Amino acid sequence: MSTLSRRLHPKQVGRSVVCAILEWQVRRLRARHDITVVAVVGSIGKTSTKLAIAHSLEVSRRVIYQTGNYNDRVTVPLVFFGHKLPALFNVWAWTKIFFANERTIRLPYFYDVAVLELGTDQPGDIAEFAYVKPDVAVVTAITPEHMEYFKTLDAVAAEELAVCDYSKAVLVNADDTPADYLRDRQVMTYGQQDSRDYFATDYNSHSLDGGQAKLHLPQGLTVDAPVKILGNQGVKIILAAAGAGHMVGLSAEELQKGLQEVKPFAGRMQILPGIKGSTIIDDTYNASPAPVIAGLDVLYAADAPQRIAILGNMNELGDYSQQAHAEVGAYCRPEKLDLVVTIGADAERYLLPEAHRQGCAVHAFSSPYDAGEFVRGQMQPSAVVLAEGSQNRVFAEEALKVLLREPSDAQKLVRQSDYWMSVKRKQFGPVTSVSD
Repeated sequence: MSTLSRRLHPKQVGRSVVCAILEWQVRRLRARHDITVVAVVGSIGKTSTKLAIAHSLEVSRRVIYQTGNYNDRVTVPLVFFGHKLPALFNVWAWTKIFFANERTIRLPYFYDVAVLELGTDQPGDIAEFAYVKPDVAVVTAITPEHMEYFKTLDAVAAEELAVCDYSKAVLVNADDTPADYLRDRQVMTYGQQDSRDYFATDYNSHSLDGGQAKLHLPQGLTVDAPVKILGNQGVKIILAAAGAGHMVGLSAEELQKGLQEVKPFAGRMQILPGIKGSTIIDDTYNASPAPVIAGLDVLYAADAPQRIAILGNMNELGDYSQQAHAEVGAYCRPEKLDLVVTIGADAERYLLPEAHRQGCAVHAFSSPYDAGEFVRGQMQPSAVVLAEGSQNRVFAEEALKVLLREPSDAQKLVRQSDYWMSVKRKQFGPVTSVSD
């Protein structure tokens, strides 16, 4: 299908019309009301960072945000007005939304802050959010993503950092963003090095209970904060929340109180009790090399008689997939891991051989359900199990269901809605549905 044919396809035409109306309404809402907008972009950790910022802010501000993955042209405008996404061709539902939005624009706006996640699948997507005009944009990282479209890290950086062109202030994770991309840009930085504008010291734990860190802010301000999201990525998420809060005007006291509310989220280093007195580290929301390696670090530090890693495919990496999976496989340590179980073709093809070369015991599966049953049979009392993986053809969260001590905890896993369970049934056959 040609580019012109795709643009003229009824679905694309309908989507363009809906986006044009919604964006027009957001511009008018922004012009009429005093709303602080915080936008989160980046290659990894956007959803966790968005939620951390929102939860820390709402202790002292009225905050509107979406807990789901509302990060494209259709869904981002809906966040401002508090709507769920209807079917594209549900004309009646969209008509009701448009009229409700007009009423919201006219009346006093209830919220002080809107926290958004801006996503990209291909070059040019981030530029389309210019109408949002963020007061603060947070860039979580510049690492390989959607490489079948971006091809190079330079292209990824150009895309994600396009947010700088229309944001009043920008806060960048400089630990996970190559310095060359920030040269000559007027940005604030955060990270674990003391050269950052916002940095952390005295992080005292890699245990499964989390830890504490001292956060250093500009002007010599410090905040003692709990780090309940495990690993180094947890410290960076806390720093992003503290930095964004400070940049929108929160006091040190408000930050201290708000950061108490930042906890692990479903599929992001969530700790769940498992069978046989085991502990499950659920990091199944999505996967790319940096977070997977950070998750392995947490697993390695766990005091346990047995450590098992369930490592699913890292999708959407294009030509970088082989290198990425091999990098994670090479990071597998036989002295720290009793078993490595992979899910998916690329994990089996590239990750598993490297892990085996390191000396790890390895097993490969194409189904998360088969992987879960295998791990269940191998688990020893008080084991710790880490699960990582992307979405389609992986869904590593499903491997955890048979490992949970409480079956009802399956409701705490990601992608348990009717929609996602139907996707899983199509890919893997009949599965047991869990209510939202």
